[in-house]
Amino acid sequence: MRTLILFVLAFTLVAANASAQDDDPDLDLSVSQPDFTVVTLPTTLRLPRFKSAFRVTHRFGRPLGDGGFGDLAGDLFGLDAGAQIGLEYRFGVMRGLQAGIHRTSNKTIEFFSQYDVMQQTASRPVGLGILASIDGTNNFRDSYSPALGVAVSRNLGSRGALYVQPVWVNNSNPEPQELVDDNDTVLIGLAARVRVRPTVYLVGEVAPRLYGFDPGVSHGTFGIEKRAGGHTFQLNFSNGFATTMGQLARGGFTNDDWYLGFNISRKFF
Repeated sequence: MRTLILFVLAFTLVAANASAQDDDPDLDLSVSQPDFTVVTLPTTLRLPRFKSAFRVTHRFGRPLGDGGFGDLAGDLFGLDAGAQIGLEYRFGVMRGLQAGIHRTSNKTIEFFSQYDVMQQTASRPVGLGILASIDGTNNFRDSYSPALGVAVSRNLGSRGALYVQPVWVNNSNPEPQELVDDNDTVLIGLAARVRVRPTVYLVGEVAPRLYGFDPGVSHGTFGIEKRAGGHTFQLNFSNGFATTMGQLARGGFTNDDWYLGFNISRKFF
């Protein structure tokens, strides 16, 4: 009898914990913020506690404006060219706190975290998150670039969301520090996601540099995405290959060359 009582109590506690997790509002779909990034810039979507998500980024190396249409079609619009590929995994450490790792095929590794300070409500006009990351080249053995910033979001009902993200990036200049004057970059990420169909969105972002090291042109990208259950499929066009904060600080290549790419993300909840 005592064993039976203990079993019933244990079962009740497990069921109560599962019910509490099922009631977690972070598990609900947000149609205005369906993913944890816009293209490269983060959103303020919360990752539920102890849940995870995976993302693949892919940027083809052939400029879409290189050669005539026949040349482009012959290369299958860049799909025959090489690519920079990124693999990312993030985990919900606690309520409002997520952390993850992103590695690109040029051997850059970024560790990142984000803490949700507040969410938009009827009395709070915006959502706010704190961003922190560090990336390193050569499999995180060289040229470390830590970054700190905030993400401010404004949901537009069910129609999408707008973002403003001031970010400071240290060691953004890849040249040796003793040879350069500017070794930091302050950028401001501006992004939007607009819902045009029940599960289809248009996305765009730009990250102008306000201070410090700012070679080339500012990162810019736009695209279209489709949400399908826990998956998000995105086709995008960018003026560079940036997928980490350090890479964003270094900007795009040129506004005359744009590159085809895609993101695929999967939520495990």
